[in-house]
Amino acid sequence: MPSVLITGCSSGIGLALAEAFKNAGFEVWATARKAEDVQRLAANGFNARQLDVNDPAALSQLASELEQRGQGLDVLINNAGYGAMGPLLDGGVEAMRRQFETNVFAVVGVTRALFPALRQNKGLVVNIGSVSGVLVTPFAGAYCASKAAVHALSEALRLEVAPFGVRVMEVQPGAIASQFASNAGREAEQLIEEHSPWWPLREGIRARARASQDKPTPAADFARGVLKAVQQPEPAALVRLGNGSRALPLLQAWLPQGLLQRVLKKRFGLDRAL
Repeated sequence: MPSVLITGCSSGIGLALAEAFKNAGFEVWATARKAEDVQRLAANGFNARQLDVNDPAALSQLASELEQRGQGLDVLINNAGYGAMGPLLDGGVEAMRRQFETNVFAVVGVTRALFPALRQNKGLVVNIGSVSGVLVTPFAGAYCASKAAVHALSEALRLEVAPFGVRVMEVQPGAIASQFASNAGREAEQLIEEHSPWWPLREGIRARARASQDKPTPAADFARGVLKAVQQPEPAALVRLGNGSRALPLLQAWLPQGLLQRVLKKRFGLDRAL
C-alpha cells in the first residue's frame, strides 16, 4: 500500500486531500496542529498525528516514527499554510516572519525531516503553492511573497534531490472552496485600525481577503486533480488547478505591466490619492 503524509489536514484542502488519497487506497498520515482535529481525523480512519510544522521536536519525533516503521514514504504533501492579509507596512516584519515561518520555512523543515523516508522509497514531494505567487496583488504582499518563495525553493529542491530519485511537484491552486477567506479575513481585521494610513481603504483590504473565494472550485475536485497528477508515471513539475489558476498567470505574462497595475489599483480602491 503506498503511503502519503499530508500537513494541515484540519479542514479545507488538506482534509479533502486526505480523503481523496484514502479513497484511492493510500495509507494516509494526516497531520493537524490541534488535538481535537487529530482526534476527529483518527475517528475517520486516518493515521492521524498532531504536528505543528514549526516545531523541530515534533518533526523529529514524526521522522523517528516513520524510520521505526521501516516502510519509507511515497508522497509528502506540504499543504499547511495560511494567508496574512493587509498592508505590508501595517503588518511589518513580524507579520512577514509569521507568514514565512509557516508557508516557507516549514516546507523546508518538514521535507528535511522526512527526506530519509522519501529517499528510501524514491518518493514525491508535493508543495502547495498558489497563483498568488505569480500574480502579486495589493493587501496580500506577505502571502504572495511566501508563495513566490515556495515556487523558488521547489525549483531548487527539484534539482538537488534528483540524484536520490526523489521528485518534486509544485501545485498552484486558484480559488478553492475552503476556510481560507474567513481565516484571511480575521487576519486582516486584526490590522485594520483607525490609526492606519490605509484606514480609508479598508473595504479594499476586505475585498482582497475575500478574493480567494471568487467562484471557487470545490476542494474535493481540487484534491482529485492533485491525486491524478501524483499518480502519473512521470509527475509534472508544475500543476495548476482551480478557478483562475491558468487565467491569472496568463494575465501576468501577457498584460502590459502598466495596464495590470491600473486594473489592480481600481479593483482594490488604490486608484485615488489619500
